[in-house]
Parts: sequence; structure tokens; C-alpha cells
Amino acid sequence: MNASTEWTPEQLRSALDSGQPVTVLDIRAARDREWWIPGSVHADVFDALKAGDAAPLESAMRDLPKAAPVVAVCNAGQTSGLALPHLQRLGYSAFSLRDGMRGWSEAWNTAAVQLPPGTPQVLQVRRTGKGCLSYVVLSGREALVVDPSVGAEVYVELARAAGARVVAVAETHVHADHVSRGGTLCSLTGARLYLPPQQRVVTPFTPATDGMEIPFGAARVRVLSTPGHTPESACYLLEGAAVFTGDTLFVQGVGRPDLKAEGREAEGRARLLHDSLTRRIFPLDPRILVLPGHASEPLAFDGVPHAATLAEARASAGVDALDEDRFVAHLLRHLPPTPPNHFEIIRINEGRVAAPADLRTLEAGANRCAIRG
Repeated sequence: MNASTEWTPEQLRSALDSGQPVTVLDIRAARDREWWIPGSVHADVFDALKAGDAAPLESAMRDLPKAAPVVAVCNAGQTSGLALPHLQRLGYSAFSLRDGMRGWSEAWNTAAVQLPPGTPQVLQVRRTGKGCLSYVVLSGREALVVDPSVGAEVYVELARAAGARVVAVAETHVHADHVSRGGTLCSLTGARLYLPPQQRVVTPFTPATDGMEIPFGAARVRVLSTPGHTPESACYLLEGAAVFTGDTLFVQGVGRPDLKAEGREAEGRARLLHDSLTRRIFPLDPRILVLPGHASEPLAFDGVPHAATLAEARASAGVDALDEDRFVAHLLRHLPPTPPNHFEIIRINEGRVAAPADLRTLEAGANRCAIRG
């Protein structure tokens, strides 16, 4: 394949973000489709194409329009090239997505969060290729970034477009599913890096202790210590209007308590999570907006924030119907598969080993941080 037969992930991201007509054709086997591109059409033809059989592909294309370009997607950008001559013979303007879903892992889009007048502006940055959510919080000419997970330059440009500069970066915990861009972002901007207190991270940071306030512009966020998903997990309360919950509370579930833990330690974390939710988060105003650190499915290029009121998220978490023992049993019984490469990612985020130049293979795979209620 060459440039004339490929689209880069950035080309596809730009097309979807601008609403350009395009058909994304996912040719992977169903067994490999744990994560996908929003709006894509799935044709389970991977095995047939590998065997030289184009009939299933031709059948799948029967009702798809020919006016828009077709971008074929596989796992790593190789087998999708086998589909191109057949698509072209059928009259489609066809391309292969370079590096496939591995390359798409870094794709992102944004959504503006609607908060009460007078509250700082919040832009949700959605790494739709991975399910990671981060935030640019704007107050005057200064910005706070929460849980950065895409290229550091993205946050710099988003802040600059709003007439601001990044002065603070706050992580909710030591992440296990993606390499934090917090250190790089601080190096690029001179911002201060905040992390909940722990003995794991060996690189410099400012401890975000329970109850302290992190200032930016005329605003501030207050730190709420919420151990459970990890021993150091914290949430950040934005002026009583929103709470950045990291992996403590999601829109439809709670964080898993077992990463880098097992047995009694995982059970202990689950009990800590129950306590954090019932004593620290749920007593907040039920109308407050929960802005989590992850989504369990790819987020479309629709500009609609992935968020819920605390009342809605609380109902979805299922804690109200469970006492502590049953909550713990439920979590430990419904643990999803362990994220790939999570031990190596944790070591990078702790500053114990250097990150590779190309993060795509290391970070590839679906987000598996949530346990649904």
C-alpha cells in the first residue's frame, strides 16, 4: 500500500470531526471487535479475505452508498488492504486506515460541558480510540487540565484557542490503561503537576492532599480523597457545579479495585471504594455533574458530553441497593479482563521506566476500568 490508497488516523479523525461523508468499514472478525470506530459498519470478513474469498465482502457492501469514500479498517492496517481491489471493482473510492485500530487508539474529539453561568468553562477531551476522558478547565486566561491522555500539544492548542495557557495539571490517580501525558504537558508549559499523595511515583509532583484547593485564574478545584480504585485515588470538586471523578465513579458504574492487587488487597480496596462513595461523593448535591475519567464505549463525534448528574450516576452504580458486603462481593464477582500491558504502563506512570517513543502498541486495546452496577 502507499499514500494514495491509505488514510491516516488523523485524516479520518478530521473527516468525522467535520461531518465529512465517509463510510468506515470495519472488516475485523467479531472476536476482535471489543473496541470500534464510532459510526463504523461492521462486516465480519477478515477470515474470508485472508483465505482469498471476497464473496462475503461483496455481499456486505450490497446496500452501502457509493457517493462517499470507504475507509477499510482492520487491527493493524494490513488485511484491510486486501479489501481495496474488491471495493474498487464494485465502484467504491476505497482506502485503508493506516495502522488500523492500533493507529486509531490515539484519535480524539471534544465536547463542551454545559455548567451554570459564572462557572469556569469545561471542555471534555475524549480519546475515543481508547475511551479515556480528560478535561480542559478554563478561568480567564488560565487553564487546568485533568487526567491528560492525548498528546500534550492538544491541550496547549485547546487552551490557546480559548485565550488561555495551561498553569496546572491534576491527575486523579496513577493510571494503568494509558501513559499519562501530564509530565510532558508540564514540561511544555511550565505548569505545576498535582498527584494524590503516595509513595509510588518517583518523579517530582505536588501532593494533592485531601481538602486542599488548586487555583487557576479566578477559580479553584477542591481535592476529595477517594481511595478504592487505587489506594491514592482522588476526585476534584469544581465550585459545587461538577466533580472530576477519575475512575472512582463513572456514568454507569464504578472503578475496578483489583489492578496491581489481588485477594485480600482487592477486597480491601473494594471496601475503601464503598466508603469513598457513600461518605465523600454521594453526600454532594445530587444535581452536581459527574465528569468521569473513562467511557465504556467509543464516543461519537457528536459534541455531546459524556456526563451525568450525581443522582443519575449514583443510581447506575447500584450502591444504594447493596450494603458494604454485597457491594464488595458484586465488584469481585464482576471483574472484567485485566487491561493489556497494565504493569508496564503503571511503571512508566510511576517514573520507574521510560516510555517508548511509539505508545500505540503499548496502549492498544479496549478500556476495561469500569464495573457496571
